[in-house]
Formats: sequence, C-alpha cells, structure tokens
Amino acid sequence: MTPGNNGASTPEDDDPFGYLYADGQANGAQPPSSGYGYPNSVSRVRAVGERQYGQPQQQTAQYGQPTVPQQGAYGQPNANYAAPETFPGGPGGPTGRQQPVPGGGGRGRGPNTKGLLIGAVAVVAAVVVGIAIAMTGGDDGTGDNAGDQPSTTPSTSASASPSESSTSEATEEKLPTIEAKALKLEGGATTSNQYKGAKSDGGIYVTGFNQVGAKVSWTVNGIPKAGGYRLYVQYGIPGVDADATLVVNGIPQTRALNMKNFSNSPQGDWEKGWQNTWASVNLTKGTNTIDVTCADGNKCDVNLDQLWLTKG
Repeated sequence: MTPGNNGASTPEDDDPFGYLYADGQANGAQPPSSGYGYPNSVSRVRAVGERQYGQPQQQTAQYGQPTVPQQGAYGQPNANYAAPETFPGGPGGPTGRQQPVPGGGGRGRGPNTKGLLIGAVAVVAAVVVGIAIAMTGGDDGTGDNAGDQPSTTPSTSASASPSESSTSEATEEKLPTIEAKALKLEGGATTSNQYKGAKSDGGIYVTGFNQVGAKVSWTVNGIPKAGGYRLYVQYGIPGVDADATLVVNGIPQTRALNMKNFSNSPQGDWEKGWQNTWASVNLTKGTNTIDVTCADGNKCDVNLDQLWLTKG
C-alpha cells in the first residue's frame, strides 16, 4: 500500500452500495452476494441462527487477511467468540427455551389465572358482606356516636291508630252519664223500683212521667268542646210506643225524642219493655242543660232509667 492509496478494502471504504457509483466500479466493486460490494471486504453479516452451538468458529485474522477456522473442544464454545445464541437466556441457547412445567404436558404455562379470579371474587364478596353488615347494623344506635346525633329518619309509630282510638274512647268515657235518682224531677215525676230490669243503681227509675208538665232535668258538666253529640236514653214501656220533648240549653228540639217499642215487647209487660234510643244534640264547651219533658201532644207513658252522652 502507498500513502496515496490505502486499498479498496479498508473498512471505511466498505460501502455496500459502492457498485452503484463510478468510483466504486473503478475500484472493482461488485453487487454483493454474501459480503460487502468490494473484493476481499470484511464479511460481518451472518444470517440469524446460522451459527450452531458447538460448531467450528471463524476467527477474524489480521485486517485484509482471510479468516481461518479455529478448532475448539467438541461441544465447547470458542473462548474468543461466543454467538448470542450461546449466552444463557439468548435465542436458541440452552436456557433460552421456557422449561416445561411439571404436570403441564411439556408445554409452558402462563400465570395461574384461575387462582387470581378466585382471589378477586373472594375480595369482592368480603366487601359486599361488609357493606351489608354496615347497612343493617348502622341504624341500631349501638355506635359510638349513636347517642350524640338525632335521627334524621322519621319513625313510623305503629300505635298511631290505637292511640287515636284510645283517645276517642277516653273522650267517650269522660263524657258524662247520669242515673234516674240523680236527675232533677218536676211536674209530678218521682222515682220507683217496682218493675225489675232498670240498670240504675238499686233498679231505681223515674215514674209518674205520664202527665203534661212532667220533666227530668240534667245539668251536664265537663263537655270538652263544642259540637255534635248523641244523647242516649234508657227507658221502659208497657209494649206501647212513647215519645217526649227534648230541650237543650232552654231550646226545644224540633224532633221529638222517639221512645218506640223497638224490641216488640209484649203489651202491658213493663219488665220486658226496657230498651234505649238516642237523639243528636249540639252542646257548647263546658256546662249544658238537657231536659226531657212531657208536653202537649206527647205520649208519655214511659219510665226513665239512665241518660248518657257519646261523641256524635
């Protein structure tokens, strides 16, 4: 080689595409078949997987000289060069293949997805159970702050209707009632216990009512509020219809108090003629007066036993 020309096969002149240019063709570049385009160019390209483990290897000689195969021990890699596939984990190497999993039929297996799925399901189930316990047990007032905060959920009282009913019954129980011997008597009316069956204490009832001007008066105290009420009258007749005039707070009622023979008791039998009737009355709150009188036009052949009020 001369200082002016270092030759066509120096590495920097190993242009694989030198045969495409005029200067490359002048230097003898040819289309490549296995190496670069220049004669005696260094062959650095080798097909992947071409080298096999344990085969003789080519040792690169001095630049520009042909390589000479170097023999090594059988089955041992060359000490100066080892192909990528000979390294552990390299392609085609002894440990480059996935080892068979015992019981897997010699084929590699991926992660245990079944176990992972079971674990995920177990976690979700635990979360759901925890939420359910929190929801069902969170309102029982056993928490640390249960007594500190008022409940914002309106509670439904199961005893609402019974309470109203009890109040109504209590009101009815508190409404006044009176027996014959406590009534104020006028116009020839008197008391007796001759006939059995009266409900008043001692079987006492008002008799002598069968005459115009006869009257029984009741001063009613403790009416809780103004409104409509029912006046009940327990009476006895000898199997014959009767009636009377009802006066509330000094005002005669337009309809007579009907004391008809509703039970169809036998005529002339006073003891079997006990029954009751009722009439609607309007009362004011507090004290009221109720009179039952025998006026002109009334049929007053009747004995009077008890009087009481209920809510109308």
